[in-house]
Amino acid sequence: MHSLAVFCASSDGTDSFIFEDAYEVGVFLARHKIELIYGGSKLGLMGQVARGALENNGIVTGVIPEFLKTKEVVHTGLSNLITTQDMHQRKLKMHDLSDGFIALPGGFGTLEELFEILTWAQLGLHKKPIGILNSHGYYDDLLEMMNNMVRKGLLREEYMNLVLVSGSILELYENMLNFKPMPVPKWMNKDQT
Repeated sequence: MHSLAVFCASSDGTDSFIFEDAYEVGVFLARHKIELIYGGSKLGLMGQVARGALENNGIVTGVIPEFLKTKEVVHTGLSNLITTQDMHQRKLKMHDLSDGFIALPGGFGTLEELFEILTWAQLGLHKKPIGILNSHGYYDDLLEMMNNMVRKGLLREEYMNLVLVSGSILELYENMLNFKPMPVPKWMNKDQT
């Protein structure tokens, strides 16, 4: 695995442990020679991940839409900065540059990125591993909601296997290395008649 996209908040949040974990993810990626692909901001958890990687000689590529360059305060000290026209192009570019995806704590934008990339995997549009770093139980309620979707018959149980979850970046990374993608669902196979 040569590159990982990280989805996370552009806010600091109120939990110092989560803030520190974001920095440690950047450190981990740098020390394992994994390029960080992220949203390009110097603020919040996004800035922490980038700082952790950069301060440990990591390669960091930011991908930011033109209209967010001022709102998110673009990080000017990155290895690479790619500007896109809009959010859709940003997500597609991050997908194209990455060998896998990790969601750290975040808000609506982080969840939107996570669920879009999960949906693409469910539809067989990519076979890359997707991880959730459940930093200090941040995602416990979301994971319970996803399990409720399975219980209510609105999400097939095997699709939960698309989501790798751990509170440890090392364990999550090892699980991602061992990830076996699902076969493309039969109903998605164009050759089926």
